Amino acid sequence: MDQTSGYTNPLWLKAAKFPRCSALKGNARADVCIVGAGIAGMTAAYLLGKAGQRVVVLEDGGIASGETGRTTAHLSNALDDRYFEIERLHGEGGARLAAASHSAAIDRIEAIVKEESIDCGFERLDGYLFVPPNEDQSILDRELEAAHRAGLTEVERLERAPVESFDTGPCLRFPRQARFHPLKYVAALARAVKRDGGRIHTGTHAGKIEGGEKAVVETPGGSVRAEHIFVATNTPVQDMVTMHTKQAPYRSYVIGARVPKGSVPDALYWDTADPYHYVRIEEESERYDTLIVGGEDHKTGQEANTDECFQRLVRWTLERFPQMKGVRYQWSGQVMEPVDSLAFIGRNPGDKPNVYIATGDSGHGMTHGTIAGMLITDLVLGKENEWASLYDPARITPRALGAFAGENLNVVAQYADLLTGGDIDSAKELPRETGAVLRRGLKKSAVYRDAEGKLHEFSATCPHLGCVVHWNPTERSWDCPCHGSRFDALGHVVAGPANTNLSKPE
Repeated sequence: MDQTSGYTNPLWLKAAKFPRCSALKGNARADVCIVGAGIAGMTAAYLLGKAGQRVVVLEDGGIASGETGRTTAHLSNALDDRYFEIERLHGEGGARLAAASHSAAIDRIEAIVKEESIDCGFERLDGYLFVPPNEDQSILDRELEAAHRAGLTEVERLERAPVESFDTGPCLRFPRQARFHPLKYVAALARAVKRDGGRIHTGTHAGKIEGGEKAVVETPGGSVRAEHIFVATNTPVQDMVTMHTKQAPYRSYVIGARVPKGSVPDALYWDTADPYHYVRIEEESERYDTLIVGGEDHKTGQEANTDECFQRLVRWTLERFPQMKGVRYQWSGQVMEPVDSLAFIGRNPGDKPNVYIATGDSGHGMTHGTIAGMLITDLVLGKENEWASLYDPARITPRALGAFAGENLNVVAQYADLLTGGDIDSAKELPRETGAVLRRGLKKSAVYRDAEGKLHEFSATCPHLGCVVHWNPTERSWDCPCHGSRFDALGHVVAGPANTNLSKPE
């Protein structure tokens, strides 16, 4: 993926100036090799560089061209899965650490913005959690009590959120949340990393990733030998099974619509629907703001009509914000949902102890990514960190076994696609700029006809663990319904855990 591809949110790309980087050519050595130049990777690179570590960052596309470029950039300690659920799964102490770590992440972003004089629109503001109409309001009371036990004692219940266009009904106000322009922020981190002696290589695909005494990351242009390796790729690309049984991939949809300046108070808004919705404002001009609304999540590769997801989001928004002037932007992102509600940050289970991962961000990629940068830096430097056990990727959460079983049974069900027919009977049926799965004897092919009418054919088997990919008509991609690997129309991998392209058919 490059910085201008359709896989990056066009709203954030505006006015983001990235430092010039090139692909790795030749071999390099580092104290820490970081795979992935999103907010987790770049935060770690920045903090490690400040601590005197030699850092090399490898990125398949461009800086922030993955999920960081697709976020809605809520900076929040109000967690999607609710504090009463986190307390049930991880105990009251775990809930307190979760609240403290997300609060610390927002504080660290604010401190870096000030220290580096980053013009990224960082603002502290309130967040409001409300319940959809005709649904049980008691969830607010439970969450208020749990949030207070977690140390967020300033959270309060109000009669409604401060929005004139619709009555949210009772809500919880979470103070000292924040928002910012994520790409301006990450671009500034990248400039600081290079200033402090770090190296960033874009357009560089990390193939073999091996820890141990001779830890190395191999790429087509050379290799990096390092004392430590941090894989910051949203979902691990060097791990075939273990971590992918602990989380599930979801697509989440976003629209950006113009609204009159000041017609929606500058705050964060979330409802408790399933799937839930999330709303914020991005300043646009003296006359207008951009209203950013997300939601309508579904398991990756398991929704045939992805266009309808956007339409449902538009309808939901129009009912509540009738002043919107039409949709100017739309995009989707990949959200990794952990079975026990918290991210996995630390040493990769079953790997050498000098290989680290960050994944399972749920809907909190910006704060989880910052927590990852802080925690991985401490682990590399051998410092104690009170968050380490909470986010340990090797943890087992007994009370999450039901969710674990449910998600993995869902994965098993997807393998039935190996036995079914194709989407079409013949490639002749395929319109231009469209893809479909076609059965050829015992195997299935992913077939795409481009704008000129040329047919492109690949194996429909995901190279990760063998599921059959599905065509995503909205983003013109091949999506794996098992663990969320994604490939562009021509079969090139754009999201892990797969780390290679769809193969050519035999």
